[in-house]
Amino acid sequence: MKGVPPEASLQQRRQTVIGAPIHYHIQHHTRFRYNHAVTEGFMEVRMQPISDEQQQCHSFQLTVEPQARTMAYEDFMGNIVHHFNTPGRHDQLLMMTDTVVACHRHAPLPSSLTSRSWEALDSSQLAPAFWDYLSPSQFAKPTAVLRNMAQEIGLDRHMDPLTLLRWLNTAVYEYFDYAPQSTRVDSPIDEALTNRAGVCQDFAHIMIALVRQMQIPCRYVSGYLFHRDDKDRSLEDASHAWVEAWLPDLGWVGFDPTNNLIAEERHIRVAVGRDYADVPPTRGVFRGDAESELDVGVWVDRMDQPAVHTGEILETIEWHAPNPPEDHQQQQQQQ
Repeated sequence: MKGVPPEASLQQRRQTVIGAPIHYHIQHHTRFRYNHAVTEGFMEVRMQPISDEQQQCHSFQLTVEPQARTMAYEDFMGNIVHHFNTPGRHDQLLMMTDTVVACHRHAPLPSSLTSRSWEALDSSQLAPAFWDYLSPSQFAKPTAVLRNMAQEIGLDRHMDPLTLLRWLNTAVYEYFDYAPQSTRVDSPIDEALTNRAGVCQDFAHIMIALVRQMQIPCRYVSGYLFHRDDKDRSLEDASHAWVEAWLPDLGWVGFDPTNNLIAEERHIRVAVGRDYADVPPTRGVFRGDAESELDVGVWVDRMDQPAVHTGEILETIEWHAPNPPEDHQQQQQQQ
């Protein structure tokens, strides 16, 4: 079998179904509150949805208090990153985004791929652009505990790649309990593996590490999920995370192990990376000897249905600044 043609394949995605897209209105409010005034803040924000053939971001507005001039650039993964400075003294930082995005329905996946698909996934056949998604990364790396899980569930190449990924998506879903705030933003995968509990960020990292072990390119997706009744296990008022695996003839296909779903038009992609470290919704630092508390509120509404949210920040997470006091990280975990 011929190897994968180079760079263009990295952009190949699962086909969409022709028809009217679904429009979503997203509000994401983030507030850092400090017990003492801080200065010299710098913040990066990755909250603007991706625009491609599967979804289009029609509008995105970022409002910051204290008022700051925002600028944007495209990172090395192709994600839009907004950034700003807050040099003056302040005891809280509020960021509010307001977004309208259109998502298209996906074409149905085939029931399986041919067994020869494994040949195209041989690392020697893949373009260098895929190597980042095959190698260990900060939060998605092989460990002894991960290898024990792989052995316990019987992970190997005994089926075609697409069937294997469907099976693994369900296996991760069933192996862990979903437990909000059971891990931290910087928790290694061994913490969730040992406790057999975690949040979407943990499930995504574990599945990525297992998929890469099978020599299938796999990446982390940060975004939002439009929740449907009570059928979804993840929190409604938080950002979400899942994975995308690259498959021959299909391109990038999304899997959501938190909810045991194939990523469809309800999954709104914001950023992709090797793992969470590449795509946190917020990443910032400040100067000052202060502790910080993080409040987050996320609302995703279909624009053809009445909005049901209250507009109030819902989730409060205690976050204590590490030493040294001159350089404090500001991130939010994906639940």
